[in-house]
Amino acid sequence: MSLMRGLTCQVRAWRAERAVWKADMERFKADRRAARRSGGKVPENPGPPPTGFSLLPWLLMGLGSFSNLLQGRTAQPWIGAVGLFAFNSLYIYVTFRAFVKDKRESRSTRVALVVMGVITCGLAIGYGGSWLYFFPLLGLATGAVLRGPWLGRTGLALTALAAVVSSVQAGWDALNVAYGTFLSTMVTAAILSLSEAVRELRSAREELARQAVEKERMRFSRDLHDLLGHTLSVIVVKSEAARRLAPRDLDAALVQVTDIESVGRQALTEIREAVTGYREGSLATELDRARSALSAARVEPVVRQSGPPLVPQTEALLGWVLREAVTNIVRHSDATGCEITVDGTPDLVRLTVSDNGTEAAPATPDAGGGTGLKGLGERLAAAGGSLEAGRTPRGGFRVRAELPVEAVEAVDLTGLSG
Repeated sequence: MSLMRGLTCQVRAWRAERAVWKADMERFKADRRAARRSGGKVPENPGPPPTGFSLLPWLLMGLGSFSNLLQGRTAQPWIGAVGLFAFNSLYIYVTFRAFVKDKRESRSTRVALVVMGVITCGLAIGYGGSWLYFFPLLGLATGAVLRGPWLGRTGLALTALAAVVSSVQAGWDALNVAYGTFLSTMVTAAILSLSEAVRELRSAREELARQAVEKERMRFSRDLHDLLGHTLSVIVVKSEAARRLAPRDLDAALVQVTDIESVGRQALTEIREAVTGYREGSLATELDRARSALSAARVEPVVRQSGPPLVPQTEALLGWVLREAVTNIVRHSDATGCEITVDGTPDLVRLTVSDNGTEAAPATPDAGGGTGLKGLGERLAAAGGSLEAGRTPRGGFRVRAELPVEAVEAVDLTGLSG
């Protein structure tokens, strides 16, 4: 009865494993059909991962022993039958667990492998003949389970064990059994290890591709926020200035309209550069735009710049900070004056933007998903710098950015600011 219950449980496990395997195959075939119908690229995935079913056919090596039992050529056949059933059950148990890493490395799998070895030695010593072929099967199960540095040692030890035990019954033919054991152990381990490595590499490549897409999407989102937020704010401010000036000074109003046209054309160029990922900021250009935007918003700009020339990466990051700070002043502050200071040493660059308004600029991302000052702080932190924003003791709002020149020179800004 216990044998029947064990056999029933094993059959149920086979059926469950086969159901999973068939589901994976159907999913893979459906993906290939969908790719062909859509004219797309057929997936490179060679199919579902191998399972214990790929190792089941090797149990046919035990047919000779089974035949001896049926024909009554085995002494004490009940012992042989129990040993054959126990070995086959453990072989199936071990090989099906060998394709799941956690189960393969569990203690129960290793214990089952040791019990298989004991049964194999007992059957080989007791019966000899075709029962010796259980050693190659034991080697196959061992190669399916073991990985790493222990594989070679275990393979050699198992080969030596097969040679010693087989020599009791087969003499010099034990060399064939030992060779088959070593070959089945090492070849199985090599094939399965290579298959796992290929699948892991393919999975890693897909993950890298996904991260690259996500990184580019984030870059594009940040660029659009920083570009359009500033540009649209300048256009709105200059449009208001043109409307105020038009009744009394048409020439001045036309100057503002001309500036709007210039800002719009420049915005189109910058958006094209942002889409292709080739945009690089210029601090001098951003300072000129800051003066124009602040003047149009009736905010008196004061710009002070000192220190050595800056590397392009530093200018790009400081340009983004200046653009965001000026945009926030134009949008949210009722300031009448703004001071912009750029100073630095060979090791450190500092940008300070302060105003005398009573409204504080937002320091967190806006509801539309933009980056804002918080996003800029993350970008400067990635470059080894820092960003501080907050109210000043004298009133008004201040944004201060610091960057170490040497750290910035090594930073790849492709995923940061475009």
